Amino acid sequence: MITKKIDCVIERRLLVSYRIDPERVRAVLPRPFRPQLVNGHAIGGVCFIRMGALRAARLPRAAGVSTENVAHRFAVEWDDEHGSHAGVYIPRRDTNSRITAALGARIFPGAYHLARFEVAESPDMIRIGVRSRDRVVALSVAAIPTASLTSALFAGVDEAAGFFREGALGLSPSAADGCLDAVRLSAANWEARPMAVSAMYSSLFDDATTFPAGTCALDSALLMTDITASWTAESDVSPSRSLAVRRDRSARNVAV
Repeated sequence: MITKKIDCVIERRLLVSYRIDPERVRAVLPRPFRPQLVNGHAIGGVCFIRMGALRAARLPRAAGVSTENVAHRFAVEWDDEHGSHAGVYIPRRDTNSRITAALGARIFPGAYHLARFEVAESPDMIRIGVRSRDRVVALSVAAIPTASLTSALFAGVDEAAGFFREGALGLSPSAADGCLDAVRLSAANWEARPMAVSAMYSSLFDDATTFPAGTCALDSALLMTDITASWTAESDVSPSRSLAVRRDRSARNVAV
């Protein structure tokens, strides 16, 4: 059964941001997207998210499941007949949920890849390791709380959280060739805390072929916890022509 809206509790959402040479990002984006720039930099990132009580809208919380997910992301802009828009392009999503990975096209449409997650968390630290079963994606992060955000992209936590709130529409490759699936995150609040990253590895952002030395640098991290949220399908878009909206498709790729 497919639903257009999915409810959950975001138990943990760690957003790690990179500042990147815009031309390097432009080379990996499908049309009609362009990099969204902040202080002259394109922004890439990794979202490590654990969702609890994940369920179709209107079902009781007890019917929900808990999943660990991770997504590589790029902040993007695009134009259509209605004007300019901002969101995030998500080339890849990985999950520890066998149901999501195996039945995604029927339950959570879009491409999900099964991965192993190793997670250690306490009030004083977060450590997460991810390795996809297909061996394409490897990620690891270690972060601790800090008093203030150190960033070349954002002046502070409020500015950073506002940027991500404005880019709450996520777009990712669809099961239908040549299309993108779109889902919007609606959260009860966007409260975030700054985190200091002591170690970070991404098989995408540390790939010297895609991002040679000097073109991609770790910038900052934010942590959101225990937030009631929902994910709602908005549109499918085609990267090969102007945005084509089809409202009859269902909720896409909930791990933004």
